[in-house]
Amino acid sequence: MMHNPTFWVGVAFVVFVILTFKPGKRILTQALDARISKIREEVEEAQRLREEALATLASYQRRQREAIQEAEQIIAHAREEAGRAKMKAEAELEESISRREQQATDKIAQAEAAAIEEIREKAVDMAIDATARLLEKKMAGKAGDQSIADATKDIPNKLH
Repeated sequence: MMHNPTFWVGVAFVVFVILTFKPGKRILTQALDARISKIREEVEEAQRLREEALATLASYQRRQREAIQEAEQIIAHAREEAGRAKMKAEAELEESISRREQQATDKIAQAEAAAIEEIREKAVDMAIDATARLLEKKMAGKAGDQSIADATKDIPNKLH
């Protein structure tokens, strides 16, 4: 067995492995430690980025809620303004209708008063004409002269 080259190759391999194991272990450990450190840094970076993303998401969600609330307030304010404008327009319309109705009523009253005045004037004119005709018929002759004389005597008493 000692003269067998395979045996010596095996022994050389074992000796080689033992001799290279200590420095190789150090190199392998350093390489693995470096790899572990790099992976740890990447994981920490990923966690930091995730936290930033969550913070940014929370910020945008808060802004969205605020924007929605502001939009709702704007809509509510617009509805209130529209309601006020509608009520004002209705009040103005009602006031305008009332004013026009009053104007129409006033015009009708004026027309009625004018018609009544015209009727009175015509009635007075007709009464005067009728009285004049009646007096002309009754005052013809001596009886008329006597009535005129009596009336002229009474005038000073009636004026004072």
